[in-house]
Amino acid sequence: MAKLTFKSEKCKGCGLCVDACPKQVLALDADTINQKGHHPVKAVKEEACIGCAFCATMCPDCIIKVER
Repeated sequence: MAKLTFKSEKCKGCGLCVDACPKQVLALDADTINQKGHHPVKAVKEEACIGCAFCATMCPDCIIKVER
């Protein structure tokens, strides 16, 4: 299982990482609003992460770190 780390305060909630994940590990956090006024990404099924790092590659703001 991979470990995911997010810089949530820099996330603009674009959802590109959510769409890129083949295992539906990520979702936008509807209960949280960051300092920029966006719903940041969060891991909803981190145990399903295969460490492919598609999410980190797709993120235009480089807020996701994937450790295998």
